[in-house]
Amino acid sequence: MGSTSNSNSLGKVLERLETLAQQYRLHKPSPLPVPDGTNSTQRTLGSNKRAAVLVCLFQDPYGDLRVILTKRASTLSTHSGEVSLPGGKREEGDADDVQTALREAKEEIGLDPSLVNVVTVLEPFVTKIGLTVVPVLGILSDMKAFSPSPNAAEVEAIFDAPIEMFLKDENRREEEREWMGVKYLLHYFDYEAETEKYVIWALTAGILIKAASYVFERPPAFLEKRPNFWNRATNSNTTTT
Repeated sequence: MGSTSNSNSLGKVLERLETLAQQYRLHKPSPLPVPDGTNSTQRTLGSNKRAAVLVCLFQDPYGDLRVILTKRASTLSTHSGEVSLPGGKREEGDADDVQTALREAKEEIGLDPSLVNVVTVLEPFVTKIGLTVVPVLGILSDMKAFSPSPNAAEVEAIFDAPIEMFLKDENRREEEREWMGVKYLLHYFDYEAETEKYVIWALTAGILIKAASYVFERPPAFLEKRPNFWNRATNSNTTTT
């Protein structure tokens, strides 16, 4: 009875996401115009302060919704060896955040953009150094058509995890920190895939908590207490504050 109920619930979730993806395709917002007087140097500087990541979901053979993750190469100058979502900084030729996320996913893990049905663009996160990170939520239309091909210069491993785990108070720990006199929590999720142990934490964990809350339409089963700087107001096109 329980498994049937869970299956029906997931079916409704998938149906809702597919409907949202169809609506996105029909009513995809046009990229915001570049303000008059903005030169190419200003556009480049703005794009260097903006990035996008792809939260790409797929249904596994057991009916669970999973998200594609990567372990960054140990040779990278920043966040080496950490778990992240496919993505990167916006480039001048990118029309919007969706294109940035899809382009980066293609470059990093060999994911063909045509296989991804975009569901929505979630609210951006802003890092301590002022980088705006925009999560793009999508569904992989055909998992069998995706042949993971990690870019060795950027990605050490590609794996996946159940997206719902980021709403559960299991295999999770937290660390209290402070920024400008305000305390917040960093969440760490421990996960094991094919005998390899991963820790998903900080901004990546925060984005996945947000994405999972959107997908399942419920809050996490623990106190989130996000850092205030994640919520700083940003310009929706090319600049940050």
